[in-house]
Amino acid sequence: MKIAFDAKRAFMNYSGLGNYSRTLIHSASTYYPDNEYFLYTPSKENNFKDFPPKDAKIVFPESLFNKKFSSYWRTYKIADSLKDQKIDLYHGLSHELPQNIEKSGSKSIVTIHDLIYYRYPELYNIIDRKIYHKKLKHAVRVADKIIAISNQTKRDIISFLNVEESKIEVLYQSSNPLYNIQLENEQLFLIKKKYNLPSEFILSVGTIEKRKNLLKLLQAVQHSKSKIPVVVVGKEKDYANEVHNFISENNIANILFLKNVSNAELSGIYQLATLFIYPSSFEGFGLPVLESLQSGTPVIAAKGSCLEEAGGKHSVYIDPFNIEEFAHAINLVLDNSKLRNEMKIKGLEFSKKFETKTIIKSLFKIYESII
Repeated sequence: MKIAFDAKRAFMNYSGLGNYSRTLIHSASTYYPDNEYFLYTPSKENNFKDFPPKDAKIVFPESLFNKKFSSYWRTYKIADSLKDQKIDLYHGLSHELPQNIEKSGSKSIVTIHDLIYYRYPELYNIIDRKIYHKKLKHAVRVADKIIAISNQTKRDIISFLNVEESKIEVLYQSSNPLYNIQLENEQLFLIKKKYNLPSEFILSVGTIEKRKNLLKLLQAVQHSKSKIPVVVVGKEKDYANEVHNFISENNIANILFLKNVSNAELSGIYQLATLFIYPSSFEGFGLPVLESLQSGTPVIAAKGSCLEEAGGKHSVYIDPFNIEEFAHAINLVLDNSKLRNEMKIKGLEFSKKFETKTIIKSLFKIYESII
């Protein structure tokens, strides 16, 4: 088969969509090497040394016009290339498909990660919302199949976009296999030394924005009886100002913000952490929860969206806006080493259902079903 991917975020994004894209493309190339893979990206920019796979063909705009107006190329010209290349299947990895793809002769699949901007429109400006809505409505209309990365996302697609359930397949995302590798003590020591990490700490990973509720995490830690430090890894947005103001006003000294952390280093930081907390109000899947389980670190996460799907029944779930409940959960886990060990063992076992080999096998069954 000739399989093409929307690879813009695979080449450029450090966050969830980029990780999802890179892991999926690498897995396809590794486990199904007999296919031809085409990666469509609007720029030659590549932020990752280990990407793309060597056998993949990179397709980007070549004419001066398409280079200058790369967004136009990505939306309106890719379909022509798919037809010229005789592509069997095009997979839009993040919510969108090119215009006129139905006339290209290629089958198409789109992955939808979440519909957060429907649930929390106040977090997005009106122009972005209109663009997202237009692209998403087009994608779900023309796609031969829609992949939702959780049952929560599937329910939202049906509810908000009025899509027939039969058109949607739920396929969980796998995380980078890197997180399955237990690092040697020497490697962990070097990571701990580089970032001046304490011997015990609570870890928070994710963009520092309002929906992720880092402020609630800090309030809960302050309210708990534990004075364990908090280590934060994530890109800061405007909401970070509120967080830093809270830290300053309450003279909080035991918090550490890390920047420019590589995936390899993050794997070690997960393994060094005593407890991982992910109190996000809403997610499409919640990849950091899975990464933590794979690293053998107990998890506390917010209830009410899809995090129970990512974390399994042996993680602890809380209402992040109920500080008493939140603080109690922190005390419960930190005070009970036997419970933490059980959460670690059961979490590692649960995480195996998300292994890349398992997920990519299910994906190719979907591919084959529409070709």
